[in-house]
Amino acid sequence: MNVLTDNWALYGKGLLGTVELTVYASLLALALGFVMASFRVAPVGSLRVFGTVWVTVLRNTPLTLLFFAVLLGLPRFGVVLPFQLFAVLALGCYTSAFICEAVRSGINTVPAGQGEAARSLGMTFGQTLSLVVLPQAFRSVIPPIGSTLIALAKNSAIAGSFSVTELLGTYKPLNELGYSIVWTFVWIAVGYLIVTLSISAIFNVLEKRWGVPR
Repeated sequence: MNVLTDNWALYGKGLLGTVELTVYASLLALALGFVMASFRVAPVGSLRVFGTVWVTVLRNTPLTLLFFAVLLGLPRFGVVLPFQLFAVLALGCYTSAFICEAVRSGINTVPAGQGEAARSLGMTFGQTLSLVVLPQAFRSVIPPIGSTLIALAKNSAIAGSFSVTELLGTYKPLNELGYSIVWTFVWIAVGYLIVTLSISAIFNVLEKRWGVPR
C-alpha cells in the first residue's frame, strides 16, 4: 500500500495524463469517425475512395508504428507540436477508423426508405445524413463505440514510451526508487480500471436512454 500512499502525486499526475489523452483523442476520433463514415456512404466517388483508404490504412497499421510516424515523421516536415498533442493525433486518427466502421454499420441498419423519403422532400445528402440517418444510426452503435473508446484508453499506454505523461509511465521512476514492481503495476492497473469503468458507465447510461431496445 505504501507504493500508492508515498506517491500520490506521481500516480495522480499519471492518471490525469491518461484521462486527458483519452478525452482529447476520443473527441478527435468521434469527429473524424463520423466524417469518414459520411464519406464512405457519400454519392461522390472521390469521397468514398478517400474514406476507404483512410480506414484501410489506419486499421492495418500497428499503433506503435503510427506513433513513430506522427511523433518522429511530422517534425521532419516542419510540424512541431507538444508530444502530448502528437499522441492525441496518433490515438485519435487510429481510433477514428474503428469508429467509422461502427458508424457505417449503424447507417446500414437504417431502412433505405428513410433516405428516399428525405430526398423526396427535397433534402440534400448532407441534410438527409445529419437529420435523418445519423441520429437513427447512433442509437444502434452506442455499445461498439463505447468498446472502441475503452480500447483507446488502454492504447494510450503506448504514449508513455514517447515522453508523454500517462499512467503506465509511472512505473519507471517508481522502479528506480526501489518500490515493488508487482505492486507498482497493481496500482497502475487499478488506475486503468477506473478510467475504463468510467467510460463503460457513461455509455451504459447513453444506451439506456437512447439505445435500441433488444
